[in-house]
Amino acid sequence: MTRLPSLSFGGRVDALPKWSKVLLWILLALFFYALPLLELPVIKTPDTDFAGVLFTVAIYCLVALGLNIVVGYAGLLDLGYVGFYAVGAYTVGVLTAAHASWPYLLVIPVAVIVAMISGVILGAPTLRVRGDYLAIVTLGFGEIIRLVITNLSWLGGARGISGIPGPPSVPANNADGTVTDPLFEIPHLVWQNGQPLVDLDNKTKFLKFGVIDAVPYYWFALSIIILVLIADILIKDSRVGRAWEATREDEDAAELMGVPTFKFKLLAFAMGAFIGGLSGALFAGKQGFINPQSFQLLLSILFLAAVVVGGQGNRWGVLVGAALVVYLPERFRGFEEWRVLAFGIALMVLAIYRPEGVIPPRQKRRAKKMQQEIEALEEGALDDAEVTHG
Repeated sequence: MTRLPSLSFGGRVDALPKWSKVLLWILLALFFYALPLLELPVIKTPDTDFAGVLFTVAIYCLVALGLNIVVGYAGLLDLGYVGFYAVGAYTVGVLTAAHASWPYLLVIPVAVIVAMISGVILGAPTLRVRGDYLAIVTLGFGEIIRLVITNLSWLGGARGISGIPGPPSVPANNADGTVTDPLFEIPHLVWQNGQPLVDLDNKTKFLKFGVIDAVPYYWFALSIIILVLIADILIKDSRVGRAWEATREDEDAAELMGVPTFKFKLLAFAMGAFIGGLSGALFAGKQGFINPQSFQLLLSILFLAAVVVGGQGNRWGVLVGAALVVYLPERFRGFEEWRVLAFGIALMVLAIYRPEGVIPPRQKRRAKKMQQEIEALEEGALDDAEVTHG
């Protein structure tokens, strides 16, 4: 049996019985699936398409989960993660539009395998270096990928690749032999004076992947995130996860204890590249068009910021960090001139007053609490000594 993940809000959720935890996770998943249909006025983005923003949030969450394996679990600083993101996207573009006409769903496994192979190719010669040197190498990898796709005409050059198909829509087979598309339609909610009303003029066609409505793309990405989360939980609680943790804390000590650190670091790099390529494949299928400008160095910085802000090493923390990095600038788009400045200041405040992230890993929380208790005991002992000396 696999241990279900636990949320900790003052220990109240951890104390719930198993069936209550399962029900809680199901309700939480249903809420996120329904989120673009609810259009809650508190969190809705007034100046941009809310479903489109949610899809971007989902892509960043998926990227953050992959980068968290590299940075949070294995302790490898990767500044070129956008390279794997681009490899996945361009693999989809080449095989569906530029030089072949493969079905989109068939191309996704190919894209993630190509991205994973690129991670192994990059990691095999470079993972023997550590720290800043590894960061410089990965930074160079991201820029090399961008320059290659810019200057290689076979990949579309600076113009990029257009006409990339998305996931196939799911039709409904009627009794009379005809086919209608889609299966059914789901109306959105509209809020008037705080009261929710069903908006029959604004409907989402179930699993109809078109240009206008981004909700089905968001559902597709959210389903993949759930699958990746399940795999992340299984791996983190296994021998592989413990080896990553040992390597991150002290690589030399892990080697002395018999852990083949290079092999596990390479595995982390390959798995991170796998998820990065998957994210790029989803991005290409939704956009329908990609070019080198979509994979600039700034994306790598934002990906890393999502992991650090959320709490590297904590899968739930990096999801929160990714959501904040994408959502906040879009939510306050009305303050066009100041939103980036405000976002930068918020990051600085967070880095100063909570450097471990919004939701740090449980080990860090325990270590911090223990350190505070030790400091309190030392201060108490010092006060007692001063009183006795006096």
